[in-house]
Amino acid sequence: MTAVTDLPTQHSAHLTAGAKAALITVIVGAVCLAFEGIAPWLAKWPAAWELPATQWVGAFLDWFLNLIKPAMRLFSDMMTYPMNWANFVLGNTPWPILIGIVTALGWYLGGMPMAALGFLGLSFVLASGYWAESMNTLALVAVSVPVALILGGGIGILANEVPKVKTFVQAVLDVMQTVPTFAYLTPLLLLFGFGPVVGLIASAIYAAPPMARNVMLGLERVEPEIKEAAIMSGGTRFQQLFQVEIPAATTQIMVGVNQCLMAALSMVIIAAVIGGFNDIGWEVLLTMRKAQFGESLMAGLVIVVFAVVIDRMSGTLATERKRYDSRVVWAMLGFAIIFTAAFWAWLPNPSELTLLDPMAEAVDSGLTAFTQNNGPWLDALKNNSLFYVLLPLRIGLDQAVLPFTWGFQWTAGMSYGLFTVGAVITLLMAWRGRLTGGLIVLILIGMLETGIANLPWPFVLTGAAALGWVAGGWRLAALCVGLLCTILVSGLWERALLSLYLSGAAVFSCAVVGGLIGLASAVWEPVWKVVRPICDMLQTIPLFVFLIPVLMVFQIGEFSAFLAICAYAIVPMIRYTRHGLVNTPEEMMEAAVSSGATEWQIMRDVRAPYAAPTILLGLNQTILYAFAMLVIAALIGTTGLGQSIYLALGQADVGLGISAGAAMAILALIADRIVQGFAEERRAALGL
Repeated sequence: MTAVTDLPTQHSAHLTAGAKAALITVIVGAVCLAFEGIAPWLAKWPAAWELPATQWVGAFLDWFLNLIKPAMRLFSDMMTYPMNWANFVLGNTPWPILIGIVTALGWYLGGMPMAALGFLGLSFVLASGYWAESMNTLALVAVSVPVALILGGGIGILANEVPKVKTFVQAVLDVMQTVPTFAYLTPLLLLFGFGPVVGLIASAIYAAPPMARNVMLGLERVEPEIKEAAIMSGGTRFQQLFQVEIPAATTQIMVGVNQCLMAALSMVIIAAVIGGFNDIGWEVLLTMRKAQFGESLMAGLVIVVFAVVIDRMSGTLATERKRYDSRVVWAMLGFAIIFTAAFWAWLPNPSELTLLDPMAEAVDSGLTAFTQNNGPWLDALKNNSLFYVLLPLRIGLDQAVLPFTWGFQWTAGMSYGLFTVGAVITLLMAWRGRLTGGLIVLILIGMLETGIANLPWPFVLTGAAALGWVAGGWRLAALCVGLLCTILVSGLWERALLSLYLSGAAVFSCAVVGGLIGLASAVWEPVWKVVRPICDMLQTIPLFVFLIPVLMVFQIGEFSAFLAICAYAIVPMIRYTRHGLVNTPEEMMEAAVSSGATEWQIMRDVRAPYAAPTILLGLNQTILYAFAMLVIAALIGTTGLGQSIYLALGQADVGLGISAGAAMAILALIADRIVQGFAEERRAALGL
C-alpha cells in the first residue's frame, strides 16, 4: 500500500515547473470544455457579475477634470502664445531661408551627406505643396519638445536624487509608455477642447518618458571616480550635478533628446484626429478618408522626410562629437539670404506648388490599374488569410469552418478527433521525455479549436498564472491574475480577448518572419546590407503612415490592420535576432570550431542558445510595438479595445477611453513582465 501511494509522488517529482504549469492549464481547460453545457458561466463571465467600472471611472474623472479644468484652461491659454509665435515665425520665414538653415545645420553636424539630406528633404516638402501644413506641424513639435525635455529631465533628475521615489517613477513611466496614444487624447479633449493645443500637450506628455528614462540611465552610468572627484573638489550637490554629472552623461541624455523628438512628431500626427488644425497629420487623415491615396501617400512621405531628417540630425548630435567648418555654415546662410533678397519678387507661393501632383495622380492611376489587373489575386490573398488563418484563430475551427468557406461543416466528431490527435502527440512526446512540449501542443490545439476570442476565462487566468509562475515565480503569477481580473470584472473581457487575438497573431508572424530575416542577416552580410536601411526607414516612420500602403492595396478591414501591425512591429525582432547571433563570444565560437562542429551545429548549439536572452528582448519589444499599433489600426477596421478607445475619443467618453486604455496597458504590461522573466531566466542559465 505504501509503495502504491508513493508512486504518484515519485513521478511528480520528475515533473519540471513548466510541465506542472502546463498540466494544470490543460486540466482547467478540459474541465471548462466538459462542463460548458451545464455551467455556461465557465465559458463566459456573466454580465450580472460585472462591475460598472467604466461608469465609475468616467464619473470620477469627470469630477476631477472639471475640478482642474480652470487651471488647465489657463495653462492652455498660456501655451497659445508660444504656439502662435512658432506658427508666425515658421509660417512667415521665406522658404529659401528655412531650407538654408536646415542645410547649414546638416553641414555643421554631419558634413556634406547630412547637408544633402536636409536640402533634399526640405526641397521635397516644398515641391509637395504641403509647406504651410508642414510648418504648422513643425511649430507644434518646436513648442512641445522643450516642454517634454523640461518635464522628462526634471523627472529623471528627481528619480536620481531621491532614491525612494525611483521605483514609483519607473512604474509610472512603464504605465505611460504602455497606455495607447489615443487614450491620452480623451481626457485632454475634455480639459482643453479641440484645437492644436491638445496635440501640443499630448505630444509633451507622450514624449517626456523617453527623456526621463535616458536622464536616469545616463546619471546612473556616470563613473564612480567622476562622482568622487566632484565630491572631493568641495562643490555643493547642485554644482556636482549640473557641472559634473550631467555633462558626463551628455551622450545618453542626447539619445533621450532624439527619442523625445521622434515621439513628439509621432504624437502630433495622431493628435490631428481631434486637433482640427491645418497640419500635415490632418492632411493625411483627410485624404485617407476620401480614399485619395496618391495625395495621402505624398502627405505621408512628407512626414517620413521630417522623421528621417530629425532622427538623423538629432542622432548625430547625440553620438558624434565631430563638428564641421562653421565658415561653411555662415556661407550657406548668407547665400540663402542673398538668394531670397535677389529673387523675392519671383519666389513662388509654396502652398501653390504642384510639382508632385503628377506623381500623386500617377500613384492613383497606377494603383487603380494594379488593383484592376491583380484584383482576383489580391482578393484571394486577403480572403484566404481571413477565412483560413485569422478567423479560425479568432472564433475557433468549430465556428469558422463552414461550407461556403471551407467546403464542409465542422462537427463535434471532428473536435473529438482533433483532441484525440493532440493527446496522442502529447503521449508520444512525453514518452520521448518532452512532456512540457507535448502539453503545450495540446493547449495550442485546444485554443485553435475554441478560438482565442471564445477562450473560457478560468483557462485564460490559469494560463497567465502558469506563464507568470514559470517566468518569475508566484509574485508575477499573482500580478498577472490580479491585473486580468480587473479587466474581467470591468466588462471589457471580450474586447480584451479580441485585441489579444489580433496582436497575438501579428506577434507570432513577426517572430517567425522577423526571426528568419534576422537569422539570414546574421549569416549573410549582403542580406543585412539590404535589410538594414529598410529597418532604419520603418523605425523612423510615424505609426499613422503605416496605414496608407495597406489601405491602398487591401482597403479597410482586419487583414489591412494585421499587415500594418506586422510592418511596424517586425523591426525589433529582426534587429535583436541578428544582434544576438552575431555577438557570440569568440572563445565559444573557437571552441565549437575546434571540436569539429558544423555551421548548423554551431548555430543550433552555440549561437542560438547564447542569443536567446537578446532574442527574447526583441520579442518583448515586438509585443509592445504591436499593442501600440493596435489602437492606430482601429482607424481601418479592427475590433476590441482599440476600437473602443477610438470610439470613446469620438464620443468624448472619458470613462470608456481610460478604462479601455488601461486594459490595453495591462495586457502589454503582463506580456512585458512574462517575456522579461524568461529572458532573465536564460541570462541566469548562461551565467550572464
